[in-house]
Amino acid sequence: MENAKFSKFVSMKIEEAIVYCLASSGRGMRTEQIAEMINGRRLHLRKDGMPVTSKQVYAVICRFPDMFVKAEGRIMLMV
Repeated sequence: MENAKFSKFVSMKIEEAIVYCLASSGRGMRTEQIAEMINGRRLHLRKDGMPVTSKQVYAVICRFPDMFVKAEGRIMLMV
């Protein structure tokens, strides 16, 4: 019965996981650091079961320019 609770767990969308990482760190982060935090905390699970990559994080950040700022090699939340 307890396993049924875990099978219903839905991970965050990757953009939500990136926002969570940046907000919880309180500072700018490199894409590698964001991917590491997402994978370490299992915030987003890819459909193929592979870990999130820094390239994937970068692609998402580029897709949402109103949410994220890229400066000095760091990604930050747009405030």
